[in-house]
Amino acid sequence: MSNLQITDAVSIATAVQTGKISAKAVVAECLKQVTARNQQLNCFTAIATETAIAEAEGIDQAIAQGENPGTLAGVPFAVKNLFDIAGLTTLAGSKINADNPPATKDATAVAKLKQAGAVLVGALNMDEYAYGFVTENSHYGATPNPHDTSRISGGSSGGSAAAVASGLVPLTLGSDTNGSIRVPAALCGIFGLKPTYGRLSRSGVALFSNSLDHIGPFARSVRDLATCFDILQGVDQSDPICTDRPPELCLPQLHQGIEGLRIAVADGYFAQGAEPEALEAVAKVAKALDVNSSITIPEAHRARAAAYIITASEGANLHLEKLRSRPQDFDPATRDRFLAGALIPANWYIQAQRFRRWYGDRLQEIFENVDIIIAPTTPCVAPKIGQEKMVISGEEVLVRPNLGLFTQPLSFIGLPVLSVPIQSSVSLPLGVQLIAAPYNEALILRVATFLESKGLVV
Repeated sequence: MSNLQITDAVSIATAVQTGKISAKAVVAECLKQVTARNQQLNCFTAIATETAIAEAEGIDQAIAQGENPGTLAGVPFAVKNLFDIAGLTTLAGSKINADNPPATKDATAVAKLKQAGAVLVGALNMDEYAYGFVTENSHYGATPNPHDTSRISGGSSGGSAAAVASGLVPLTLGSDTNGSIRVPAALCGIFGLKPTYGRLSRSGVALFSNSLDHIGPFARSVRDLATCFDILQGVDQSDPICTDRPPELCLPQLHQGIEGLRIAVADGYFAQGAEPEALEAVAKVAKALDVNSSITIPEAHRARAAAYIITASEGANLHLEKLRSRPQDFDPATRDRFLAGALIPANWYIQAQRFRRWYGDRLQEIFENVDIIIAPTTPCVAPKIGQEKMVISGEEVLVRPNLGLFTQPLSFIGLPVLSVPIQSSVSLPLGVQLIAAPYNEALILRVATFLESKGLVV
């Protein structure tokens, strides 16, 4: 979008709505940039050139006829390739799914954004079946970090985060099971929102772990993120876990400030196992918010272990038939983890679910006295592509499982969490998580707006 001098979604929509620029010109420039830069960035696995131009022309025609073109008129967006897109095969990062026929209709979330005037320009790279934190896909290649192309973008929604961070599109959608929105958002230096479990419809989205999967948006500003989230809200009878709770518009609440909010820093588990720069980012946010109190989330390490058990068990169950018939066509790392998940005893899974209920009750008690909790998103900045191990707090650990160290205990019980991009002391971005009780997305977006206004955001 650089040639148009417009980079954020709301400004693009305003320019299109007022006739300062055509939707077709915006989308054509976006497609030009995607085509030119995708070979290096490897964000997109499919570029929807013809349909995107046609949709943009339809928006321009609607404006010429005096019709309302929608809140996001002419805004280009893209989605992780596990969202159904009419006319494209839903890959979910896999070689096996490439044999499937094209989707016959858009996922609900995709349809909602299109109805608001946004224009879909393509599908984005990811870890196979959303099982990973690195987006080093053995079938479709790695998606490098736009801040340093020798490093990972994070995952599993790495293509979604990198596409926004690189300026190819202002908005993308991803999914989050154990941190797959927040980890890449943090490592790529953008905002990534994991809403409350069930707040947004997953209809038309390839699932990884039914009881843990969320969808959510990425953006470079809180205003764009809130605008997108507001559009995505709403009851969807085609998704059995989608809440019947009425939408609560966040955009009008962004500038209400933080006065009266009870905010605390998570200590204990969330203050350990991280590099100094990650903890410095949290301290920087706490200082800006004038936060001096801390809270301890009990048994967070057990929550992470239980999340692993549930994720692996449910994920393996979804893919058992293909694990038997086409094991050679899986990414080896994904296959091995699914096979291990298939061997988890049923009593482990049941106990993990029991613990999950207990843990959720403990967090609910904490939120009786606290509105917002602050914690690191990742324990470190983005590791190198291909790096298998890293040193955290003087201990050598595996990269892939440990990038979700601080995100998994929160996904586990479906809390709304926003990763806010903070410039680290080592000149690469990091994220700080803002965590709230269920259905309090508006609160965390208010706090993020305050941080943005104070210049703390990358």
